[in-house]
Amino acid sequence: MATKQPQLQQGSGAGLTTAAAAAAAAARAPLRPANRGPSNPAPPPAAAAAATTKAAPAPAAAAPSSKPAPSGRRAWTLDDFDVGRPLGRGKFGAVYLARERGSGFVVALKVLHKQQLAASRVEHQLRREVEIQSHLRHPNVLRLFGYFHDRERVFLILEYAAKGELYKELQRAGRFSEQRAATHVAALAGALAYCHAKHVFHRDIKPENLLVGLSGQVKIADFGWSVHAPSGRRRTLCGTLDYLPPEMVEGREHGPGVDVWGLGVLAYEFLFGGPPFEAAGHQETYRRIVRVDLRFPGEEPPQQQQAGAAAGGAGGGGGAGGAAAAAGGGAAAAGGSASAAARDFVRAMLRRDPASRLPLDEVCEHPWIVANADAAVLQLAQQQAACRRAAAAAAGAVGAAGVTGAAGAGA
Repeated sequence: MATKQPQLQQGSGAGLTTAAAAAAAAARAPLRPANRGPSNPAPPPAAAAAATTKAAPAPAAAAPSSKPAPSGRRAWTLDDFDVGRPLGRGKFGAVYLARERGSGFVVALKVLHKQQLAASRVEHQLRREVEIQSHLRHPNVLRLFGYFHDRERVFLILEYAAKGELYKELQRAGRFSEQRAATHVAALAGALAYCHAKHVFHRDIKPENLLVGLSGQVKIADFGWSVHAPSGRRRTLCGTLDYLPPEMVEGREHGPGVDVWGLGVLAYEFLFGGPPFEAAGHQETYRRIVRVDLRFPGEEPPQQQQAGAAAGGAGGGGGAGGAAAAAGGGAAAAGGSASAAARDFVRAMLRRDPASRLPLDEVCEHPWIVANADAAVLQLAQQQAACRRAAAAAAGAVGAAGVTGAAGAGA
């Protein structure tokens, strides 16, 4: 990536305050299971030119880094924490339940091994992840309180999401009710809109990257593929195969629309238990994404629908054909499909042209969301959207006034 990467700065952990005694006794929060697709998939031909979970022992204390803490900040060390059971394990290390000794505040301590990070050449990604996530403050974004390091490891001090990974809940349930799906989507739309207002694109929205807090609130985590892009455009192919938007697959520039598409894929998976463009192989998945070959359970493929419509017209029974189609839709609904409003919402999010996708701040106004989302979550999302619109309008007015003043001075 051409942009200059921010330097890793030692965190202060100022967000650690006394609270959360109940979190210590909360349910396990296991980390990511095996993904259904690669987190950085092999590029499709069009984009190539463009760019067992195992319990681990608690980390032993090592000599802390000799790098001094920035002025006015306290340097954390492993001695500041009581480290408990492992919550999960990833490619570069593990996550542990921990308690800050001074306050008793419960956190998740993510331990990453420097040697493994260097071998995979992802140090710059970690710097970017820390820089971005540590500056985000939203109830549906997992908080990064700070970090510290020693000679061998980097430690991230993260908010503890007591109910664990949303993906595991989706696996157990098979699919979510429309009420739960709409509630999660409304909350996530607000969180993503907040990130976009700060010129941050997540670029890897999927159930594995969502955690659930003690009160059931969903939280966006894992900002490893996120980017801060004030210009609004990027070309990097990244994310997870089933969630890639057409513009990424084709190697075109992408912007905040990638997260809108990702939220649409997520809504489909909440409702039906699997991603919408899943196919036998990667290349066929790429083709379905580029064509936006969107099908709902119980629906016939587009070719068969066209053939059925032609047959109905030839027999002079257009109305009968429509009735048959309606009956088929009803049978699909009885078999576990979603409502017409839910399907309309998914279609509004999964459009080929990023500019024609439903804006995130309009998600909470869609009839399906209004009818199904939790009232408190919906009200908060609507209030946040109104505040962002007001701030944008005010910024536009200031900019217009500046232009007018400059023109007057020139005259």
